[in-house]
Amino acid sequence: MESMAATTRDLLKESVTSLRLLTRNRIGFLGFLGVVFFILLAFVGPSLIPLDTETKVAQIYQPPSWGHPLGTDHQGRDIWSQIVHGGKDLLTVAFLAGLISTFIAVSLGSLSAVVGGAFDSAVMGLTDIVLTIPHFPLLVVLAGFVRLNTVWMLALIIALLAWPSLLRAVRSQVLSLKERDYVEAAVALDLGTRHVVFSEILPNMMSYIAISMIFAMTAAIYAQVGMFFLGLVPFSGNNWGLMINLAWTRGAIFFKDSIYYIMAPVTAIAIFQLVLVSMTRSLEEVFNPRLRAGE
Repeated sequence: MESMAATTRDLLKESVTSLRLLTRNRIGFLGFLGVVFFILLAFVGPSLIPLDTETKVAQIYQPPSWGHPLGTDHQGRDIWSQIVHGGKDLLTVAFLAGLISTFIAVSLGSLSAVVGGAFDSAVMGLTDIVLTIPHFPLLVVLAGFVRLNTVWMLALIIALLAWPSLLRAVRSQVLSLKERDYVEAAVALDLGTRHVVFSEILPNMMSYIAISMIFAMTAAIYAQVGMFFLGLVPFSGNNWGLMINLAWTRGAIFFKDSIYYIMAPVTAIAIFQLVLVSMTRSLEEVFNPRLRAGE
């Protein structure tokens, strides 16, 4: 019990320290608050705001009002409720795709640099091959053969095409860190490849890895929105990408009063991307100890 209580206190202390470091950069902290807002909107909001599914012909393409903060769509349904219910799958796929692609890139890239030899040549050869393939056209082709009807499948497909660029960057970073004294000491003591990579090298790259994962998430969002827009992902329910697809297929672009319906999901995606990228300014403060010298 005492060890559990001590662990809890350490976790709370680390959380408070991380939160304090996030506040050191105002833009980064605002980005962090924005990300928290979108997470709450996507995962908590649907339990508080019911999805409007009732067709109301007399209220088609209504402008924003107290009853409909973002107006109504082509069937008179509330757009705000669709925005609230439309972010969960998008954010989940972005996080999973970013996590998987970053894990692949970091694991293979660091091992490639440390092990070297034939393994390094094989990994870099595979990386060069994947880099030469146009990713989005390949996603379109794969959508015709693979049923992308779950967030896991869509995230996995996006991630399997998104790791090469980060892998090359990670490999370059690790090749540089290999020359540091503490890494050479670990190698001289024969502590093993796993210890060298995961205990000596990667902890000194955490800020770079975290920021790279954020950018992988933004790329995953663009990829899946493009696929939703083209109607290649047969998801049921509501989604910001599907809202854009419906706005196009239902002819919303031909009605001047439909601007709110078209711009609502576009703006939500753009703002989420903005706060996500802005948050990277504070992640550097959290993961890079050298920037804490002024505390």
